[in-house]
Amino acid sequence: MTDKLSLEGLNFQATKLNIANNVLTLTLNRPEKKNALNNVMMNEINYALAYAKQERSIRVVIIAAEGDVFCAGADLNRKQEESNVPRIEGSDDISMSIRHLYKPVICKIQGSVHAGALLMVTNCTHAIAVENAKFSAPEILRGVWPHMVMAGLFRVMPKRAGLDFCMRGQAIDAKKAEEWGLINESVPNDQLDERVDSLASDLANLAPGTMQFGLEAYVNQDGMNFDEALPYLGKKSAETFAGPDAQEGISAFLEKREPKWD
Repeated sequence: MTDKLSLEGLNFQATKLNIANNVLTLTLNRPEKKNALNNVMMNEINYALAYAKQERSIRVVIIAAEGDVFCAGADLNRKQEESNVPRIEGSDDISMSIRHLYKPVICKIQGSVHAGALLMVTNCTHAIAVENAKFSAPEILRGVWPHMVMAGLFRVMPKRAGLDFCMRGQAIDAKKAEEWGLINESVPNDQLDERVDSLASDLANLAPGTMQFGLEAYVNQDGMNFDEALPYLGKKSAETFAGPDAQEGISAFLEKREPKWD
């Protein structure tokens, strides 16, 4: 990406954006369509994530949703909305955009999650859901298979649990999703806002450069075998200690004060 991205003059049709306290909240905003993912929504999500990656002042992203359903997966209706949000060349996949953001991304799940919506949940760093949310990969019931979902699913869920989840297409509740690692935790409906805001605040107040550097290293080592990963991570550890965040953090500790992150 060579040109600096801007939100100036852009009319987001399928999503809403809000930036406050170093946190960008991206809200899926097609509640009448159960927030089904169409081309406009996917493009707006990818653009917003690329903007968040570009802006150093944005330290955390929250993906939230309007309505009773977090997201019903792909929109099978070919009729599309209009949007002036530009398409970023080479940025088509939500999973890749989230995974390569290298910043904390919290899925704030206020309702049920189905099919392709799992692309967001499985690739975010954190997922907090209300207790009555349901989760499903129902593709097999329609004679298809959640191929793309598997890449993220089997990085958070035990293999046999994940296979059963895909093979039968049956929904699980938030308690089971938490047990299987699909989400971090489930909370009562009236506690979702407070829990997500608290988590976002905690993450936003940590060393932003080191956070980004560490998450990039995490993603890179995830595809390596142990003998490759260990020396790679040793090199990254040395680079982190030489970086400005570590220098500030160590100085603050020695001087018994709170660190000041740039």
